[in-house]
Amino acid sequence: MRGINTLRRAILTSAVALATGIATLSAPFASATEYAEKEELKFGFIKLTDMAPLAIAYEKGFFEDEGLYVTLEAQANWKVLLDGVIDGQLDGAHMLAGQPLGASIGFGTKADVITAFSMDLNGNGITVSNDVWQQMKANIPMENGKPVHPIKADALKPVIEKYKAEGKPFNMGMVFPVSTHNYELRYWLAAGGINPGYYAPAKGDISGQIKADALLSVTPPPQMPATLEAGTIFGYCVGEPWNQQAVFKGIGVPVITDYEIWKNNPEKVFGVSKAWAEKYPITHKKVVKALIRAAQWLDENNNANRAEAVQILSKPQYVGADAKVIANSMTGTFEYEKGDKRDIPDFNVFFRHNATYPYYSDAIWYLTQMRRWGQIADAKTDDWYKETAKNVYRPDIYTAAAKELIAEGKVKASDFPDFATETGFKAPTNEFIDGVTYDGTKPNDYLKSFKIGLKGDDKI
Repeated sequence: MRGINTLRRAILTSAVALATGIATLSAPFASATEYAEKEELKFGFIKLTDMAPLAIAYEKGFFEDEGLYVTLEAQANWKVLLDGVIDGQLDGAHMLAGQPLGASIGFGTKADVITAFSMDLNGNGITVSNDVWQQMKANIPMENGKPVHPIKADALKPVIEKYKAEGKPFNMGMVFPVSTHNYELRYWLAAGGINPGYYAPAKGDISGQIKADALLSVTPPPQMPATLEAGTIFGYCVGEPWNQQAVFKGIGVPVITDYEIWKNNPEKVFGVSKAWAEKYPITHKKVVKALIRAAQWLDENNNANRAEAVQILSKPQYVGADAKVIANSMTGTFEYEKGDKRDIPDFNVFFRHNATYPYYSDAIWYLTQMRRWGQIADAKTDDWYKETAKNVYRPDIYTAAAKELIAEGKVKASDFPDFATETGFKAPTNEFIDGVTYDGTKPNDYLKSFKIGLKGDDKI
């Protein structure tokens, strides 16, 4: 596709130059009144299936429709990716939902990063080694010879206690300290009475392993299966296709998806630096427009385009995994134990359920988990959570992009929230593995509801 884009661009440039004497590359695509301040863009991503909106916006020409010429570049890890956005090497990137928030509050790198686009819902899983799975199975109810799902961490607790009694650390992998995976794994473990440990940045301890029953550490997503196979870790939380890869390789068993931990949880976002967004507001809006169209394409007609998306994502420049592995989850199914494939049509959601809208309440959930596990060391007021969310999540930019697409007839108004009444806060929900109700307008009350975790004036 890149070669086609280059050829198309050369032809269009020549045509415009001949007609007007000016090589205005974006003119054939841009709206009659607005042109992108910056047309040549480089976006970063990690090799995961949820980078799909970027790949589809590129391959289907949605970026070019907005007068944008984009290069997509895989990054080595989440830190390198974030640094690239902050220092300007990248114009924007596929990011963990917690990354712009973590940067804003200064956990790790301090920087002003914003998001105006949520890339997807769900898409992660927790996988354990074959040996751990065999030990867990004794604690899991069975029905018709198969485990009853969702599987709670209660089944893992006796296994971890056995390791502790033998003086062995129980190591697990997650992808980044402010990643969805870290918080989902911690949530699942804590719901089963397993303490995943605390951070104490004020004391210089950012291991996240203080008082931990299970020791969580960072492993880059593509390396998860090999690290599990080597016995360095006994389980991990990661996005696809790296849970299904463990099944295909016969080295591990996914025990639960994040859809079962928190139904329709936000997963990745598209992040840019605040300075970049302020310098290139029209460009930013056009990027969001292209991504909205890509997300719609991925979900339209009941996922009818997913088979084509799988082939695109399997290319080495994108995810680079076997198409069969990617298809296992992208086409509405998920395989747990080998041969135990179940229908989960919403395992990967890119557009429906207002998946692309950047809700303040989603941001606040991540901030509550940062506080719960010590990444936010001190108590904060409810207003602090709300203001921090509003500084980072930008539904105003999203709304402007969506309204333009509606006016252009490319999407329907019914596909979006009612912008006239939308507050940015979802209705309270208890669709979590432990049944606890989350209300984004009352973050401190939410924190108080947990047995394990910091709350109120607690400190580590």
